[in-house]
Amino acid sequence: MIETINSSSQAIALEDKHGAHNYHPLPVVLSRGEGVFLWDVEGKKYYDFLSAYSAVNQGHCHPRIKDALIEQASTLTLTSRAFYNDVLGPFEKYITEYFGFDKVLPMNTGAEGVETALKIARKWGYERKGVDENQAVIVVAENNFHGRTSTIISFSSDNNARKNFGPYTPGFVKIPYDDISALQNALVDRNVVAFLVEPIQGEAGVYTPAEDFIRKSAEVCKAKNVLFIADEIQTGIARTGSLLAVCGNCTCEGHCEKQDTYTKPDMLILGKAISGGFYPVSAVLADNHIMEVIKPGQHGSTFGGNPLGAKVAIAALEVVRDEKLAQNARKLGKIFRERMQILVEKYSILKLVRGKGLLNAVVVNDSPDSSTAWDMCVSLKDNGLLAKPTHGNIIRFAPPLVMTEEQLHDCCDIIEKVVKEFEK
Repeated sequence: MIETINSSSQAIALEDKHGAHNYHPLPVVLSRGEGVFLWDVEGKKYYDFLSAYSAVNQGHCHPRIKDALIEQASTLTLTSRAFYNDVLGPFEKYITEYFGFDKVLPMNTGAEGVETALKIARKWGYERKGVDENQAVIVVAENNFHGRTSTIISFSSDNNARKNFGPYTPGFVKIPYDDISALQNALVDRNVVAFLVEPIQGEAGVYTPAEDFIRKSAEVCKAKNVLFIADEIQTGIARTGSLLAVCGNCTCEGHCEKQDTYTKPDMLILGKAISGGFYPVSAVLADNHIMEVIKPGQHGSTFGGNPLGAKVAIAALEVVRDEKLAQNARKLGKIFRERMQILVEKYSILKLVRGKGLLNAVVVNDSPDSSTAWDMCVSLKDNGLLAKPTHGNIIRFAPPLVMTEEQLHDCCDIIEKVVKEFEK
């Protein structure tokens, strides 16, 4: 018999008793969402300032994506890739034209997307670059977050994610983030086949690199015949004020290869908001000379490229373009950072604000080992705004991109109220 939830305490107790303790959520039990708002089981309303780690950029339960899901769910949901289906091809054409690549390999989760890119890069290194088999090296950045699979944690800097999960997968070299000289030194090794990097390190605390870091990284990689792989699972799909973070300061509605600030990666990894929070979808995009190293039977997934996910992803990407969410994120992000900078200058409890578009963070002026940021997030919750700390003393703020300017100012007022309380 399925137990009916009547209170937050009941739901939390059930999870604690029957679920693995692999997360530490804020003490709020959510039961409904719409646009930028969430409601708990007691009916209290909240602003969402996390967006499911940027998976619901289009807002909760967007009606257009919901309708696409219902329509396809009533027709055909899964065939496996043992057969063709009538949605996958149109989705592949749509997404490759949308982002400007020849081919796409669809998967489900973000971590699967990263694993897919790593496999493709290694195979490309052996078959196209001429690296000796089993000698391929992939360069990554310190403090990265690309997922928590066994391979990915092998090159993580997060000891909590790594400890007692070894032995670790070899073939990775870590360099400091936002350090072109370190990248140049690493690429001296001819066995390096790829550089995997986040254009902005979200989980590390929305660490935003120098304006030319992405462009110079791609140039250095190209000079050494090394693949430049952009992990845009969290930063992509309009979150940073452009369709992709690698678009730089591009102000067009999508990516534009004629735009000076656009850096086209050799491989692009997408996930999260590519399906607007309705269904797990991820994708790796690349041009033919890279993607064609993958042959039948060498990589895949029962659910990857299923009709339901494909139809949902098309609708989610249409919403981003038609509702001009990148432009809204760029506009509101500027307002948000200006409001937060005023608080930084006014209250000593805050150290700095940083970010791009509507992916931002405020650094609390306390030790990463302190509970201050967590306590502030609990207070924000009590005042009707949901956010989550990362790396101890950093609070990430990333609302759905459908937020209005009036709603944003309302949220900034809530944040200031809480900051003022903690200043005393």
